[in-house]
Amino acid sequence: MGKVVVSEFVSLDGVIEDPGGAEGTDFGGWTFRFPAPEGQQFKLAELRAADVQLLGRVTYEGFAAAWPAMKDTTGEFGVTMNAMPKVVVSTTLTSPAWENTTVVSGDVAGAVAALTSRYDGDILVAGSATLVGTLRDLDLVDEYRLMVHPVLLGRGKRLFGEGPTPADLTLVESRSVGPDVLLLTYRPAGR
Repeated sequence: MGKVVVSEFVSLDGVIEDPGGAEGTDFGGWTFRFPAPEGQQFKLAELRAADVQLLGRVTYEGFAAAWPAMKDTTGEFGVTMNAMPKVVVSTTLTSPAWENTTVVSGDVAGAVAALTSRYDGDILVAGSATLVGTLRDLDLVDEYRLMVHPVLLGRGKRLFGEGPTPADLTLVESRSVGPDVLLLTYRPAGR
């Protein structure tokens, strides 16, 4: 049975928006200022452990615009990203262009239940702030993997916005993946 894993690049003040700079914000690209060689190795291992990606529309569209062109230039990571099944939660996306993509437009809980019963590996969620909020509200997240960068952005889309129901988390791992970058792994308390 697969588990839902939320994996995010996050600033110290909780922002997950535009970590790579592709979204065109004036503060984007903040992850590149902090080398994290062990973090890159972790991201590859994380992708290898996943059977499917579950994405929101905005993140999907950004990935779909970038990754197909990088299939042959980023080694195993690019090949895996492109070949892996992708499930997009969207009420507006009708013609996905990226290979191996399925669109879910209705029952998110039902779609996640189907994915966890179909796949044994991780169901990897990256970016996708709105989707992460929905998954969290439905208590469907099994693990949060947060690569915390030492930057205060002061604005931008946050991983945990206003209004979610309070929840306790248990720290299951903490380690440095770069000189100033930490990887924190949490699970909902009691799981």
